[in-house]
Amino acid sequence: MTRTPNPRELSARSADGSRLHIEVYGSEGAPAIVLIHGWTCSTRFWAAQIDALSVDHRVIVYDQRGHGRSPAVGRGGYTTDALADDLEAVLGVTLAPGEKAVLAGHSMGGMTLMAASARPAVREHAAAALLCSTGSSKLVAESRVVSMRPGRVRTRLTRLILGARAPLGPVTPVSKRILRYGTMGPGTAPDRVAACARIVHACPRAVRVAWSHVLGELDLDAGVGELRVPTAVVVGTADRLTPPVLARRLAERLPDCVGITELTGMGHMMPVEAPEAVTAVIRGLADDHLTTERAADNATEESAV
Repeated sequence: MTRTPNPRELSARSADGSRLHIEVYGSEGAPAIVLIHGWTCSTRFWAAQIDALSVDHRVIVYDQRGHGRSPAVGRGGYTTDALADDLEAVLGVTLAPGEKAVLAGHSMGGMTLMAASARPAVREHAAAALLCSTGSSKLVAESRVVSMRPGRVRTRLTRLILGARAPLGPVTPVSKRILRYGTMGPGTAPDRVAACARIVHACPRAVRVAWSHVLGELDLDAGVGELRVPTAVVVGTADRLTPPVLARRLAERLPDCVGITELTGMGHMMPVEAPEAVTAVIRGLADDHLTTERAADNATEESAV
């Protein structure tokens, strides 16, 4: 996974004072795209999208609290409201008043968008959105990490696995096989599995466990209906963590769903497994909605002159 060099590094303070690490790539004044990573990941997860999109966009990424270079917080600081607070703080620091952006969230990043959908900053700044490999509720019950019939036993075992307190330890051939089984498609290239393993294994154990409890009780169904911008949904058919049934429910409930893409054989880590496909969806949203916004602003300015 390559990485565009020399980002502009910023920080934001969330509502509870938590510090968030932010990186900005691309030219000032270019159309803005905000990428929000998922559980156990970091800004590094978006490397392929940063490289491709920062050529002609301003790409903003940040580490969710407790991940990457954003410090861990106290026990009560892991909530969906905190995710929404953090996104509002990032948008406030990186975007000018009234400036629009495409907001793209993967997994817990998509849940962040749903949690913040009714917040003033999202209403002000969102031109369009992408929900990638995510769901709004019933994550544990629908997960296919445990290969057995749906029901209480599978749900209980899944909850135990996702909330396991055991350290992940170093990246090894065995750990990579486990990670690929749980989070990636069976045909994922070894270098992409290794890249994901390095990112996931870097997440502190306490942070991983704290967020697993939040995700296990997730209910953001109301937030789906509040995401009132053109929104695309992307999922892999081999996604065990947030399977296609969850994506289809999102597509049905979104006020303005502009399409659902199901990529055959892809797992949960879509931005790494199928980077070109995910980048294309984000670029399409930017072309369709940011370009329109900028054209309208330019026409207003010209008429005022």
